[in-house]
Parts: sequence; C-alpha cells; structure tokens
Amino acid sequence: MQKMDWVVIPLRVLLVLVFIGLVVAQFMSLPGEFRQMAEENPESGPIPWLLLTFAILEVLCFQVVIVCTWRLLTLVRADRIFSEEAFAWVDAIVWAMVAAWVLLAGVATYIVAVIYFTPELRDPGTPILLTGMVLIGGVVVLTIVVLRALLRQATVLRTDLEEVI
Repeated sequence: MQKMDWVVIPLRVLLVLVFIGLVVAQFMSLPGEFRQMAEENPESGPIPWLLLTFAILEVLCFQVVIVCTWRLLTLVRADRIFSEEAFAWVDAIVWAMVAAWVLLAGVATYIVAVIYFTPELRDPGTPILLTGMVLIGGVVVLTIVVLRALLRQATVLRTDLEEVI
C-alpha cells in the first residue's frame, strides 16, 4: 500500500521521537524531578514517590500504545489491517488506555480528596483541572473502543466482499 507511505513514514518518525522522549523522561527526568520534590518538601512523606510511580506507569502505558501503533502501521503497509491480527494490537491499545485512565482517575480522586480536606490547599483550579483531565481521558478511551468496533465491522464487510468475489 504505497499510497499510504506519505502518512506512515512521517508518523513512524514521530513515534520514534516520542518514544525516545518518553524513555528519557521515564529514566532521567521524572526520577530527578520527584527526588528534588522529596528533598525540598520532606513533610510531604511518600507522596513524591507515589507520584513518581504513577508518572512512570502512565509513561509505560503510552509506550505500549506507541509500540502497538507501530505494529498496526506495519499491517496498514502490508494491506492486512482488516485482519484478525490487527485486533490483538488494537486490544492492547484499548487496555493500555484503560489502565492509564484508571490510574489517572485514582490519583485525581486522591489529590482532590487531599485538597478538599486540607483548608490551606483549597484552590478550585486543581480539582477542576484534574476532573477535566479524567473526563477527557474517558472520552479518548471510549472513542478508541468505538474505533475498534468500526474496525471489526469493516473487517467483517471486507471478508464478506472477498467471499463474494
């Protein structure tokens, strides 16, 4: 499917760059940032380390999505995207996004609860931002599920069409 190369090749370049950036963040930037936060605010206890764990797991979820997207692009180039093989990769994307969303919802709930019960932290901006992020994440996950259903329908239609021909 050479006509898709004008999209597939630049997308792969961007996926590689994003993946490299995520690896750098995962192993260098995030640990340093949260270590500094823990050193500057020792009264925060284990919270910086919990946030570091959350951030690394979120990054890992997005790395899974990148690898699965790469594999799907391979299927697109081979004109096999409408095959059962594609569903394993799409399902992995769905589950990685669900895991990322559940992690985000859990951390957001915890942070909002801490802010609500700590009078000196009652800034409404943070809970509003976190709630918005959780809602947007839910929309993204559900959109991916709908796209998976559309891929399933297209695969069935293509199989039926191939049988007719």
